[in-house]
Order: sequence, then C-alpha cells, then structure tokens
Amino acid sequence: MISLELNFNVLTRDLSHYLENQVKVGLFGSGVGLSLVLGFSAAYACYYLISVAKKPKLVVGGEKFYRFLKEQCPVVSETYYPTFWCWESRVQTLLRPFVTAKPGVTYRKCVVFNNRGVSGEKLLTPRTYCAANTEDLEMVIDHIHRLHENAPIMAAGVSMGGMMLANYLGRKGRETCLRGVVVFSAGWDVFECTASLEKPLDRFLFNSYLTSCLQASVDRHRPVFEKLYDIDHVMKAKTIRQFDERFTSIMFGYPTNDDYYRDASPIHRLKSVQVPMLCLNAADDVFSPNHAIPVEAVKQNPNLALLITCHGGHIGFLEGLWPRQSTYMDRVFRQFAKAVVEQGGKLKDL
Repeated sequence: MISLELNFNVLTRDLSHYLENQVKVGLFGSGVGLSLVLGFSAAYACYYLISVAKKPKLVVGGEKFYRFLKEQCPVVSETYYPTFWCWESRVQTLLRPFVTAKPGVTYRKCVVFNNRGVSGEKLLTPRTYCAANTEDLEMVIDHIHRLHENAPIMAAGVSMGGMMLANYLGRKGRETCLRGVVVFSAGWDVFECTASLEKPLDRFLFNSYLTSCLQASVDRHRPVFEKLYDIDHVMKAKTIRQFDERFTSIMFGYPTNDDYYRDASPIHRLKSVQVPMLCLNAADDVFSPNHAIPVEAVKQNPNLALLITCHGGHIGFLEGLWPRQSTYMDRVFRQFAKAVVEQGGKLKDL
C-alpha cells in the first residue's frame, strides 16, 4: 500500500512538473505546436497545388485562332495560381475592390464608356441602360472610329459590359470597326445567372446589395422617371429579378421579363460574332455559373475563344501573395491587346 501511494505521488509530481514547463515554454517551444503548424502547412500546400492551382481550359472554335493565342498569349497555357489565402470564389469577388490598386493607363488612346445615369451626370431623358440594348455602345464605337479612321480599335467588356459587347458583336456581324474584343466574367444566360444569385448565401452577399444599388440609381433620377413608372413599387424590390420585372423590362418595352432575359442573354448571338473575341470566365463564378458557360457554342464559331479557370470568382482572378498591382485578368488583357494590335493581320479571315 505504501509502495502504491509512493508511485502515485511520484507520478503526480512528474506530471505537475511537465505541465508547469509546458506553460513556461509555450506550445511552440515544446515542439508539438511547431510540428502541428508545419504539418498543416504541408497539407494545405499539397491541397493547393493539387486542387486549386491549375492550368485554364482553353476552348477555341478554329485552329487558326487557337495557334494565334498559343503563340502570342502565353498566359492561356500557364498555370493560374490564385492568391493562396483567398482563392474561394466569393472571397475573391468581395476582396478585389479593396486589395487591388487602380491600374495605370499606359495606352496611347483609351476611352471608357459609361452607361447612362451611373457616373454622376444628370439624366435628361427617362431611360437608363440594360444588357440587351446596345444603341449607346454602337454610337460610341462609331464616333471613335470617325475620329480615328486608321487606328486599330479594340474593346473590352467586364461583367454586364461584357454582355453588352457580346450582344453588340452578335448584332453587327462583320459591320463593325473593331479588330478584336476581350470579355471578362460575362453572364451568358441571364436566366441561369439570376437563378444562381437567388440562392440563399449569394442572395445575402450579392443580390440584395446590387438591388439596392440599382434602386439608388433610379431614386437619384426620380423626377425624370416618376411620371412614367411606379417608382415606389420599384423601390420595394428585394431582388434583381424583381427590379427588372418592375423597371428594366418595362422601360425597354418587353412584353414580359422573360422576354427581356432571353434577349439579354449573349449565348443566343455567339454564332453571329465575326470579330476575334476572347472570353475569360471562372468556373466558380456565382454570377455566371459553370454549367451556363457556352462551351459548345464557342466550338462552333472560329472567331471565338473561351478561357476557363477553375477559380477566380466574378472579376476576381487575384494572384500572388498580395495581389495589389496586377491580376490574372489584367495579364490576359495586356497580352491579347498587344497581340491584336501588333499581330492582328494573322487573325484575318478566321
């Protein structure tokens, strides 16, 4: 009995001494914490390199355009390494405006097309903009061409701007002065895009906020609109779909909102595009879901190319440890624009 009690006292003393030392040296000092951190870091690095960092999928409608991109735009063949601490789609989408700096304009001539009523100017007529209507865009492009008839003109569109640009090309066919076009994070099928944004999490993160921004734009010009539209009813909309049903589709004369969404979806006009157009989408973009990206339609038109990254979110495409200066999207634009301006002759008669 004395021996048992002695052993218990010794065990208690040794355990107390061990715990006391652990508190003094800390978790990392013991080596156990450091091992855990190193193990977790190694596991995360393996997961990142195997499942996150991947080469983009390149879909091209013709062999000539495919060779041009491979030779002139190496970015289409390189592995895209999303920023390792924020590669998830929603995080990339939300963080980009806060972590990236405004890029310096290094082009000789650059024109920014702003839609009606969104840049602080006062609306003079009761009309704004929508993804299906390309009249204003066409007027701007024609005006620039008249001023610089001999200059090679390119265009780039982002998100809804990309949708408008694709719809414009689909309507114009060969009757456009543009030498090349690049489109980022476009929504190809508005029905699918809207349905995706109405899922609970995405409705909370994006849909409600964007709806309030649209309503604020309308309310800012209320005196111009209130004689033609029920603005109070518009201001009660909870989603983008409800806003379009109560305002956008009515403004542009569509019988129903479905008619507007069908007309606004660029996927239906891709077969008519006759200008080299490179499109960049992320497979995890909640604004333009992967299953609605028009892979098969692109394969049928030699003027189209589609670059799909596994990650990147909506207009995110962050890369590097701290993605302050440049993104994957910026690199795609720079390389394609340079190639079209300097080597555009190779793209004739696709």
